[in-house]
This record gives sequence, C-alpha cells and structure tokens, in this order.
Amino acid sequence: MDSARADILAARHQLQTRGWIPRKAEGFRHLPPPDAAVWLGDETAQSAPGCEAHPLAGAGWTLHPIGHSPQGRVDARWLDASDALQRAELWAGLSAPLGAGIADNADDRAEGDAAPFSWAHRALCRHGLRLRIGGTPGAERGPREPVWLQLRHQPRRAVEAPMLVIEVLAGVHCVLVETHDRQSVACQQPVVQNLQAHIVLGDGATLQHLRIATPGAADHIAHHVHARLGRDAHYAQALVASGSSYHLQRNVIALQAEGAVARSAGLLLAADSALEHQVRLSHGAAGTTSTIEDLALASGSARAVVNAHTRIAPGAAQADVRQRLTGIPTGGQPKLVLRPHLEIHHDQVQAIHSATWGALSEEALFYARQRGLDERTARGLIVQGMASALLQRCFADDTLLDTLDIDALLRAAVARHLAPGQEAEHG
Repeated sequence: MDSARADILAARHQLQTRGWIPRKAEGFRHLPPPDAAVWLGDETAQSAPGCEAHPLAGAGWTLHPIGHSPQGRVDARWLDASDALQRAELWAGLSAPLGAGIADNADDRAEGDAAPFSWAHRALCRHGLRLRIGGTPGAERGPREPVWLQLRHQPRRAVEAPMLVIEVLAGVHCVLVETHDRQSVACQQPVVQNLQAHIVLGDGATLQHLRIATPGAADHIAHHVHARLGRDAHYAQALVASGSSYHLQRNVIALQAEGAVARSAGLLLAADSALEHQVRLSHGAAGTTSTIEDLALASGSARAVVNAHTRIAPGAAQADVRQRLTGIPTGGQPKLVLRPHLEIHHDQVQAIHSATWGALSEEALFYARQRGLDERTARGLIVQGMASALLQRCFADDTLLDTLDIDALLRAAVARHLAPGQEAEHG
C-alpha cells in the first residue's frame, strides 16, 4: 500500500474512532453540520454531469492575473493528492488536525472541535493547488509592485474536498480575489464541498483577500481558511457569501509574531437558507492588532449565525482587538444569531466588542423615500452603503476597491437578496 492510500485510510479511521461533530458542540450548536457521510460521499462516484472543470483548470482552480500584474513572481503547483510524492508536497509544512478534546489550550481545543472536517477532507481530497508568491531570485530585495491575482474554483465532482495552500514571502504585497460562483457554471446539480485553505504570510508580507462564495440553493458547503502571520504581516480578508442548504465559512487566524495585523469582514446574505461565519483570532505576541466586523442580512426562514472569538494569550501586551457584529432581518421570520466573544489573558490590552440586531432605521428609509425611491430600492441603497463602508474599513484602500469594482459586486449581491419573492413584511 502506498503512503497516499495509507494516509486516506488513516483519516477515515480517525473519523470512525473519534466520531463526527456532536450536535450539541458549543462551536456549532446554532447550525449543526450534516453528518460525516455527507462529506465523505462515494469514493467510486464519477464526475457529476456538467460539473467537470475546464481542461486548463488544474484541481478545479483557474488562476489569472489582474491587469498587468507581474506573473514571474508566482509559483503555482497543481498537485494530485492520490500520488504519494505530490500528496506529501501538498501537505508539506502543515500540521495534522487535532483530535477533539485532547488539546492543552483553548485555541487548540477549538480546532479540535472542528477536526472532523479536516479528517473528512484528508480522506476525500484528490487535488490541490500550492501558490508561492514572490519566489523569483532577488524578490526579497527592494520595493516591488503588488501582485494581483484572481483565483476561481469550479466544482469537479458532486462531493469534493479541494485544497489550497498560499505562501506569501517576506515583504511581498499580494491582492487576491478568490471566487466560488455556481451561478455562472454549467454544473446545476447539488454539490457537497469541504474546502481547506492554508495561508502563510512571511515577515512584513501583506495579503488583501476578497472571497466570494455564492453556492447553489441545495449545496452543502464548508470552507475553512487557516492563516498564520509573521512579524509585521498584514492580512485583510473580506467575505461576501450567500446561504444554501448548509453553508459554513470558518476562518482561523493566528497572529504569531509582534506587529501582526488581521482584519476580517463579512457580508452575509441568507434568504430561506442557512449560513454561518465563524472567525477565530488568536493574539500570540505583543503589539498585534485585529478587527472582526460582520454584517448579516437574513430573510424568510433563513438561519444566519455569526460566531466571533478573539483570544489574547498571556504575554500579548498592547494587543488591540475590535469586534463589531450587525444583524438585519430583511423580511419573514429568520433566525439570526450574533455571538461576539473575547478571551483575555493579559492586562495591558485594548478590547471592544459589540453586537447590534434590528431592522433598518425607519428614519433612513424615510429620507431615502423622499428621493422618489420605492421601498425595496431604498432598502437596497442603504444596505449597499453599509456593505461598502464595511469593505472599505477592511481593506483601507480605495484604489483596490475601485480596481475590483466592489460597488458593482455589492449592488448585485444586495439586489439578489432583496429580489421579489425573498422579501416580506417583518416586525
């Protein structure tokens, strides 16, 4: 038996012995994930009709430059996880998932609670992509232009476990647009997708990361992003996501060295669907800064959950932490849960969190209607303005927002959410 097959069998054994995520698990109790069998699928299943990726899309991923970004500094490797050597390369430098309940600290215990997703991924993963940004000779010297990239994933199978590893070398600035859009691809049948992404930022590296996830209504989606930041590294992630039958977006960000900065923003749009955004931030060094800011819109019978947790470890002096969660019911009787949480183990820090739930301001709607707008259009403009401000605070870069035409993206996303048939009167 080759090592790849042995690793797959070992992952399945972990699932069998440790079990799936309990329905009452604290981190998942508001939106329990479907059972393990859903994520494992059938090993013998063929590619779903209409779901085959474009021939140029290695491992389901297509990679393109944005504008005239220099591509010589991008090393991309599409890897076959069924091949022993390529599988080892794909997972090189990444730690194995922990087992639930066996860790020594709170961060590791939280990771252990989600470990069944990681074991299911290792059992099913067949393809992956590793990106190394800034890897040309002499790239570490002197100022450089940012690297602008667009990365798109298209489903290849009805049940799949894509893999993505991104390494941004020291001092490199990268802008990445990552898209998971089912509306523009041929694949129409429901998809089950358990994605694991690992991001490593070297000292002084910067990654501005826009993630767009618009699954089909019947899809089961679980995306896990793990990020490790070096000294003075900056990571800004903005997520625009819509709901589905089950949709989990989970970010685990570790600020491991002094001066690291992380900003997480989420625009969540759930209409008669399920959507959860989990963000876990860990401050492990002095002088680190983080913000978590989410805007969740829910309508109909939607279930939307924002679960934010920031931990300040002992010794993380002068850490600066902000959490701001906002939930807005836009129609019907949705279930909308906001859970800010701070875990502080050091005295010399600044930490603020807040959660606001409620309908749009009637005063703002009144003044918008005075411009001759109908109510739905007025609501859309107000929400779009809130979403635009959210992303501006995350990226703190108007040039980036203009280049990526963020306003058009937000306008379309909000319009879909407030479309006729998704809107009803609410109290």
